[in-house]
Amino acid sequence: MAGTIREQYPFLYETHLHTSESSACARNTGAQMARACKDYGYAGIFVTDHNWGGNTATDRSLPWEKWVDTFAQGYEHAREEGERIGLDVFFGYEAGYRGTEFLIYGIDKSWMKAHPEIWTATVEEQYRLVHEAGGMVIHAHPYREESYIPEIRLYPGWVDGVEGINATHSHSRSTAHNDPAFDARAVAYAHEHGLPMTAGSDIHGVHLLGGGVAFKRRLASAADYIHAILSGEDHVLTDGEKWYDKNGSLIHM
Repeated sequence: MAGTIREQYPFLYETHLHTSESSACARNTGAQMARACKDYGYAGIFVTDHNWGGNTATDRSLPWEKWVDTFAQGYEHAREEGERIGLDVFFGYEAGYRGTEFLIYGIDKSWMKAHPEIWTATVEEQYRLVHEAGGMVIHAHPYREESYIPEIRLYPGWVDGVEGINATHSHSRSTAHNDPAFDARAVAYAHEHGLPMTAGSDIHGVHLLGGGVAFKRRLASAADYIHAILSGEDHVLTDGEKWYDKNGSLIHM
C-alpha cells in the first residue's frame, strides 16, 4: 500500500529542515542536506532554519541586513546544490517566540531586509506582516513538551495551519522529542479550529526520517505550496513510516 501511495502522490516535500550554517542544533550543511534529500527521493525541500528567537547559529549582534545575508547561507547553499542535482529548494524559517515556534513560508531575503520590525514582532504582528507579504504561518509541533518550551501556547487566530505530523514525535528512529501523543493533540487542535495541517521531519542532519507533504504534482514555488495547503488541494502527510490523509487520519495499509 505504501508503494501505491507514493505512486499516487509522487512529489514529496520536506517542509521542516535545518542546516548547520544557520541552526546551531543542526549537524550538516545545506548542500549536504540537499544531496541527502535528493537521494531519499524528495522532489523538494523547504529550508526552515531557526531565526533570532530560536537556536540560531547566526550572530545576533550583526547589523540587520548582514544578519539576513548570513542567516540565509544554509538555504542558499542548499539551493545551489539543488539546482545542480535537480532538487527544488524553497526558503522559509522557523520563528521562535519564548519557546513557541512557527514555520514561516512565502517570504524571501529582500522582504526580510525591508522589514526589520519582524525582529521584535509579537505573534499577532508576525501574522499580519507575513500575510501582507502573501506568506503563511504554520504552528510547528504545538504540543511538544521540552525543557526549552516553558509552556504550551496556542494561537489559533494568528496561524494559517498546524504541523499535525512531526516525524521526530513518531518515527521509530527518532532520537529526540519522541512521543506520538504530541501529534495526536496537534491533529485534534487543528480539527477543533478548522485549520489545515502540514507534516515535516524537523530534521537536523542527513540521517533522514522521510516526513513531509506529498502531492500529485510538482510544486512551482513556495507561493504554490501556500496556495495548495490553504485551498485544500489533495495531498497526503507522512512521518516517513505511516501515511495520513490531509485531515490527519491514518491511511490503513
